[in-house]
Amino acid sequence: MSARYGWVVVAAAFTLMFVGFAAAYSFAAFFSAFESEFQALRGHVALVFSVAAFTWFLFGAPGGVLADRFGTRRVALTGIACLTVLLCLASYASSVTALYVTYSIGVGIGVGLTYVPAVGAVQPWFQANRAFASGLAVAGIGAGNIAGPLLATWWIELWGWRGAFRAMAVFVLVLGGVAAALIRNAPSKERRHEGTPLAPALRTSEFWLLYGSLVFACIGTFVPMVHLGQFAQDAGYSRTQGVTLVSLIGLGSLVGRFTIGGVADRLGRRASLAAMYAGLGVMLVVWWAAHAYWVLALFAVVFGACYGGYVALLPTLVMDRFGARSVAGIIGFLYTGAGIGTLIGPWLAGAVYDALGNYDLPILAGAGFSLAAAGCVVVLIQGEAHKARHSG
Repeated sequence: MSARYGWVVVAAAFTLMFVGFAAAYSFAAFFSAFESEFQALRGHVALVFSVAAFTWFLFGAPGGVLADRFGTRRVALTGIACLTVLLCLASYASSVTALYVTYSIGVGIGVGLTYVPAVGAVQPWFQANRAFASGLAVAGIGAGNIAGPLLATWWIELWGWRGAFRAMAVFVLVLGGVAAALIRNAPSKERRHEGTPLAPALRTSEFWLLYGSLVFACIGTFVPMVHLGQFAQDAGYSRTQGVTLVSLIGLGSLVGRFTIGGVADRLGRRASLAAMYAGLGVMLVVWWAAHAYWVLALFAVVFGACYGGYVALLPTLVMDRFGARSVAGIIGFLYTGAGIGTLIGPWLAGAVYDALGNYDLPILAGAGFSLAAAGCVVVLIQGEAHKARHSG
């Protein structure tokens, strides 16, 4: 198979992440409908997304291992089928609990079986252009973050939230099915099976520092994904304006994914990762202090750029450090840390709002955790420098 097919794999990976995360981040458009129809507390509604995100990060580990063993195409097709069926079932939900069983589990398993395997499939196809190819592929997440809330808002206006879920299922089936059929693992000569096996990789300090950074960062990262729209409505802006802010995070995410390669080449990939985490913390403080809509919009774009930058960097850092041998499996286990952070952040932010009537504490706590994530990477950089001095 021609090495040029790697760019087809990039396009397929982009599309898989686009449809999966469009379904996931469309949640912001459904939040008010669920809160109203089921007379639910915000903590309970936010937990629908938190469980979905925790599940997709949790399933990334077995998804990556299965893709390394049986091929990405089969795993991705299974993920698209699961996502499609359970989105349809979610349209019949009669309670928030039913949404946990359908939307949360469906999005969780579906994205888990497409996201990590697709990211892992891209890496071995490239050497010189790996960071660019990885950034291009994961830009599908940002594109889904833009399109998902806007499409869902449109469909809700046309057919109600139940019809919007069915429309999303068709959208996922058509685009995702084609992409899953096209994605391939690189032939053995491109995959270069040199590298660290999964079990030894999980015993390294580098893995656990990256893992800790993801736990800390994701506590804050996903709070605006779920609550920014509601925050804007509480401040007197319309539901459309609130959903648009969530889509602006996706726009910023696209910018971050496309531009981080050049920044990382100058600063170094680890230093760039620390900068992205620190940027999240600073921007969360901006959100906490913001009142004007233009400031919220600026926050959303810059926050999204930092988010997109760190998501694009992580797979390349894993490939740099551990090689191609078990790349998808290692990425999958690493992303379980993101699942823990995501399970905590949005749900706890909703619970605190229900108790205190505002988002001040969750936003500032998210800022602190983001800076802690940057600290983990600084420790990693210092450890590498120490090893380099002693080996020299």
